[in-house]
Amino acid sequence: MTKEIRRNVNSGYVFIAILAVAQIVTGYGVFNALKSFNFGMLLFWALMAIITLVCWFGLFMVNPNEGKVLQIFGKYAGTAREPGLRWANPFYAKKAVSLRIRNFESGKLKVNDSNGSPIEIAAVVVWKVIDTAEAVFEVDDFEEFVTIQSEAALRNLATSYPYEAHDDEQIGLRSDPKQIAASLRVEIQERLDKAGVEVIEARISHLAYAQEIASAMLRRQQASAIIAARKQIVEGAVGMVNMALHELKSQGVVQLDEERKAAMVSNLLVVLCSEENAQPVLNTGSLYS
Repeated sequence: MTKEIRRNVNSGYVFIAILAVAQIVTGYGVFNALKSFNFGMLLFWALMAIITLVCWFGLFMVNPNEGKVLQIFGKYAGTAREPGLRWANPFYAKKAVSLRIRNFESGKLKVNDSNGSPIEIAAVVVWKVIDTAEAVFEVDDFEEFVTIQSEAALRNLATSYPYEAHDDEQIGLRSDPKQIAASLRVEIQERLDKAGVEVIEARISHLAYAQEIASAMLRRQQASAIIAARKQIVEGAVGMVNMALHELKSQGVVQLDEERKAAMVSNLLVVLCSEENAQPVLNTGSLYS
């Protein structure tokens, strides 16, 4: 693989002064040669003037957060990164590569999660070029390469996890955004290493069930929420009943046989778990009437 080589090129401001003086000198030499009809000197000064003119094409500008990839006759000669006006061999081909941080949002991809449910997913990827040689020479178009490989990594990630985790040990696309973002960044980085690109951040920007199953999954989520709430209510009610029986027994308020305990438990559970307010019934007779 072609790795980046930092190339320290000359200051363009110094060469402007040098070339300006050389241009004046060669012009004066041509003028004197024509004046004296010395064709040998005329040829010499004309050649010097042409060389000086060609050297002007060696001036180029390097913008902040930009690299200029230098090539000569198809061979990589290095990358100039120091900003400002620079001068290098005028026969160098110079290709500008931006080193600024960039980002893009993928389109909404329709894929199946690990459970086979169709979902829509999109991601935002923040990246920058860190090796200009790899970006230019190892891939055909590094910007298009980043886009396509990022979407491919997003598809692969979506098929590896369920939309929503059903237990605490499982990682879900919706329930664990930080872990999913970290996994997505690692997977994209593995694909873009060969292009000289560093992935700074990658995160899910859109996540939803596909339209054809969205209504069914909404009902499923509602049912799961109801079941979870009921489970918590029942657990709390059982704890309260247990506490009530323990307090009645420890304080000697009343002695209940197993049948009466069962009736009391049943009544308390109905009161605590019911969605409607309980209507009390007062018993004015004997304890067992």
